[in-house]
Amino acid sequence: MLKDITFGQYVETRSPIHRADPRVKMVLLILAVVFIFIAENWFGHALSALFVITTVLVSKVPIKMYLKNLKAILPIIILTSVINMFYGDAISGVLVEFWGISITYDGIYRALFMSLRIVLLIVVSSSLTYTTTPNDLTDAIERLLTPLKFIGLKSAVHTLALMMTIALRFIPTLVEEAEKIMNAQKARGADLENGSLKERIKALIPILIPLLISSVRRAYELAEAMECRCYNGGEGKTRMKQLRMGWVDVYVILITLFYCAGVILFNIFL
Repeated sequence: MLKDITFGQYVETRSPIHRADPRVKMVLLILAVVFIFIAENWFGHALSALFVITTVLVSKVPIKMYLKNLKAILPIIILTSVINMFYGDAISGVLVEFWGISITYDGIYRALFMSLRIVLLIVVSSSLTYTTTPNDLTDAIERLLTPLKFIGLKSAVHTLALMMTIALRFIPTLVEEAEKIMNAQKARGADLENGSLKERIKALIPILIPLLISSVRRAYELAEAMECRCYNGGEGKTRMKQLRMGWVDVYVILITLFYCAGVILFNIFL
């Protein structure tokens, strides 16, 4: 299951989305996530799905990468769907009733809605890390947080951007490390898949402790490497690569604005 987590990885395909300004991609991602949750009917969700599918195809990232991410969160999707089934309006009609618990048509409607929202959210969020390098993410976050400098947080802007980028960058590394530890424990005879819930939780302890120690060790190594290179934060920092908007960004912005306008119109008139 852990090897299916591909969030945080960068995939080079030289697509138009790869060439887009990372600041534009981050802002439009936030806008897309908001409108995925704003959509109130199936027409709005169909338009959201069309927008996300278009993003996936234009990015040229292998679809199996997105499917691996969805496979990793499949239990969360199922759990969310099951919970929403029991919160439907009884006026819509009862589909199944047992032990005093009823599943209504409105509950099924809510469950499908929420599941689709989660799937679209994961896919469109993954497209950002798949098409943007960690360095570009750091620059984009730092530029977008520039207004914080005017309220006395000048030194914290670069630090916050670096922390967020390192966190994203180390997700695949920690997943790979956890997979190695699990395989090593299985080779020693540890049973991680069978037994009661209490036994499975107990079996995770020999995995979590080495993973925690390895994470701390990597953090110390990274800190020492930054100190050896005389890293002093964003003070006096210059950039070899300057971020500039181009025609690709204009097209991406227009497509996203058309999508947002479509969702608003569907909500009003349908």
